Amino acid sequence: MLFTQLPEDVLYHILCHLDRTSLCRLSQVCKSMNRFVNRDAVWRRIAKGCLNSGIIWNGTDIYPNIPLKERVKTAQNWYHGFCKKWTLLKWKTKLLPWLQLDGDVLYLSQAAKIGAYSLNHDSRRLQRIPLENYSGHKGDVCRFVLTDSHLISAGSDGRILVHSRRRNLSLGLMGHSQEVNCLDSKNGLIISGSRDRTARMWTLTSSSPLGTIPMFDRVWSVAISPTQSSFVTGTACCENFYPLRIWDVERLACVCRLGSEFRRGAGVLDIVFESPFQLFTCGYDTFVRQWDLRLSPQKCVMEWEEPHDSALYCIQTDGNHMIASGSSYYGVVRIWDKRQTKCLQFFQLSSDSLSSPIYCLRFSSSHLYAAVATALHSLDFRHDPLDKPMSSPWKHAV
Repeated sequence: MLFTQLPEDVLYHILCHLDRTSLCRLSQVCKSMNRFVNRDAVWRRIAKGCLNSGIIWNGTDIYPNIPLKERVKTAQNWYHGFCKKWTLLKWKTKLLPWLQLDGDVLYLSQAAKIGAYSLNHDSRRLQRIPLENYSGHKGDVCRFVLTDSHLISAGSDGRILVHSRRRNLSLGLMGHSQEVNCLDSKNGLIISGSRDRTARMWTLTSSSPLGTIPMFDRVWSVAISPTQSSFVTGTACCENFYPLRIWDVERLACVCRLGSEFRRGAGVLDIVFESPFQLFTCGYDTFVRQWDLRLSPQKCVMEWEEPHDSALYCIQTDGNHMIASGSSYYGVVRIWDKRQTKCLQFFQLSSDSLSSPIYCLRFSSSHLYAAVATALHSLDFRHDPLDKPMSSPWKHAV
């Protein structure tokens, strides 16, 4: 019996013991073996161990339309830092931009407007004319979030605007007396935090807040749990209060305080839920921290320190092994592997003469987008800019 005539379940069992190099070489044996090896099921085990492969912590594939073999190849570029840098947009006035990514559309806030820009990944360019503009704030947009049906923005004018993504309609939510620094939304629930030292709860249809929590400190970040039963607030840590607290949605009562040794002024600037029990935070104290809500709240389970003692403005995770962070100086983006304690790769996006924080970053399976004070940058990880020898298995197997 020929190797290719073995039952498929036996072939899968054999191939699951091969590494990516061996699989690439095996795919060159014949057409039938190439077709079999290129199946996603063959690459799934390897993809689980890669950075940003699209296989998240619970086994869900978030990029099902991209072949896993292609994603595993791109994951090696993420790991080794092989990418091409592009400047997609520039502007003259220094701003505090924010980003959201929805498929092939990138949403970017600039001053009081939010533009929806179409991405052309083949030409690596951004369509300069936005598909849609969202406006209505009398001041700058501080943060905004996307849901399936709405774009919800928070402004320095103290208002929250709920824009319909399907119709030309918007609703203003009034309640905060100062700029709204942060907000999050899930399934009709909205949580906002403000410089006025309060956090407020809303729905998509409410014109006034359903509840208000006195925080006694400026609120810099909020995040709603995937279960929607609780939310987390991050404050400036300028008063004698824990900067990280978890609140019950129904009772609006504090149910937990995270951490025990925060320095004064070590405010929390970004919060990301990776799962109902895994939480990541960053801020002025230069650390990315991972919290497991099933364990003791007094101590994080893992932490990664920014090596140049810079504040960390934003983070995003791939749902599995990778963290990307944005630093406060010279537009530095860092890539971290959660299984290691030191930074894996870093990229400086601002010039030496113009230092700017990375105000926000987002990434897909192949691109990372980062916004600084005067530009929007892209890192394209699909291609290795170094000349590799043609004997590389990837060169032949793709």
